[in-house]
Amino acid sequence: MTDIGLWNIAAEHPGRTALITPEEREIGYGELAAEADRLGRGWQAMGLEPGDSVVLLLPNGPELLAAYFAALQTGLYVVTVNWHLVGAEIAYILGDSGAKAFLAHERFAAAATDAADRAELDEHRRFAVGEVPGFRPLAELGAGEPATRPDVRTAGSPMLYTSGTTGRPKGVRRALTGADPDQVPVYSQWFFGIFGLEPFDGHVHLCGSPLYHTAVLNFASISLQLGHPVVLVDRWDPERMLALVERHRVTHTHVVPTQFHRLLALPEQVRERYDVSSMRVAIHGAAPCPIEVKQRMLDWWGPVVVEYYAATEGGGTVIPAAEWLRKPGSVGRAWPGSVVRVLDDDGAELPPGEVGTVYMRMGTSSFEYHQAPEKTREGRVGDLFTLGDVGYLDEDGYLYLRDRKSDLIISGGVNIYPAEIENALSVHPKVADVAVFGVPHEDWGEQVKAVVQPAPGIAGEAALTAELLEFAADRIAGFKLPRIVDYTDELPRDPNGKLYKRKLKS
Repeated sequence: MTDIGLWNIAAEHPGRTALITPEEREIGYGELAAEADRLGRGWQAMGLEPGDSVVLLLPNGPELLAAYFAALQTGLYVVTVNWHLVGAEIAYILGDSGAKAFLAHERFAAAATDAADRAELDEHRRFAVGEVPGFRPLAELGAGEPATRPDVRTAGSPMLYTSGTTGRPKGVRRALTGADPDQVPVYSQWFFGIFGLEPFDGHVHLCGSPLYHTAVLNFASISLQLGHPVVLVDRWDPERMLALVERHRVTHTHVVPTQFHRLLALPEQVRERYDVSSMRVAIHGAAPCPIEVKQRMLDWWGPVVVEYYAATEGGGTVIPAAEWLRKPGSVGRAWPGSVVRVLDDDGAELPPGEVGTVYMRMGTSSFEYHQAPEKTREGRVGDLFTLGDVGYLDEDGYLYLRDRKSDLIISGGVNIYPAEIENALSVHPKVADVAVFGVPHEDWGEQVKAVVQPAPGIAGEAALTAELLEFAADRIAGFKLPRIVDYTDELPRDPNGKLYKRKLKS
């Protein structure tokens, strides 16, 4: 039986499909491994050593995954950058990570050039897919080296930057293990096992969100390591997703609730046009999912929708469909090896049903925020850490999230959670998207404001406001209803569904 791992599969079955690119070109394991070897040799020829960092500003495509595996086998830290950032923001990451090489795509040429110049990165360390002024073609990296594996092979690691709600993002950095990169980490196999995903079991993964996100990168890279072909999507579209599921008999994917909402917004005749019976596991996380939305997905796709709550820093919960139907609204129980606690502001554990800050830990795993010891300390109580989420555990240990602590609205001394209001409004058929947050009020301290993106063809006007408030009044208490409702053509979300409320507040 073939051993798992990119290079092991490539050695025994080089023609086995590893990737289906956004252009629908099939790439075999042998080709992908050879490209990762070339890039790894090129970096070593430049003098990069284990512990150094490389930064990638690339869309979903074979170049990103080849560079990722090149770093993973040469002991490098690999940083995948959100390509919505501007030059100054990318320059900060280049400098903070100590980047020794920068790979960018011509689609982001202006931001890449600006960032590299601001960070004063030597031109011989800049490489481009396509044409980027001042960057060398990526094809030159390692081109003059012998076609062999890199001389020094030791496991590297992703170092992904948390988006954060205040201040600059921080890289989550773990100590390198010194492990053999041909050996797939036990954690990777264990993590996929949580979702019933096993090596060489006929699975096909659809990657529809940007690979600069931790979870998206993990699901794509581990799928490849376990022999699951990965179908890459560059720009997600709901009907195209359904078409790809049918064409490639996709069995598992990772999505966010916004994508569920957009799939369900398709006309019924469009949804019925595609065969999605191959789906075995539709995994979702990253944001609260309205109960009505998830129920409709279960009615459509069947009991394959699995939810989890986790962090780049480690630890999390999971809830399969059957359990969720018994505990609607929960994000599940701590997965094996993980600890989840709800603490008050003094760090004391709260009893079931009481709302507090959610803290987690994954086994004995530890991490630090790169060059930010104060941020590392701030988010910890003992060996537990928090993302700042607020929620409670029930008597059976199931976690229910309320919101992010920093998003909490305090109006007249009463705590109001925007996610609850967003969930109530988002299921209205005339709402395409919605954001809720607090704005200053002279008497109450804060009042609730909603910004709504109307569904196509719907006008954002007073009549719609009245309809939405009447609709929400049947679902949430009156003191939670928005006092201000504004309308916009499109909310500022990235392709993975993350909402940038700060842009609405400014």
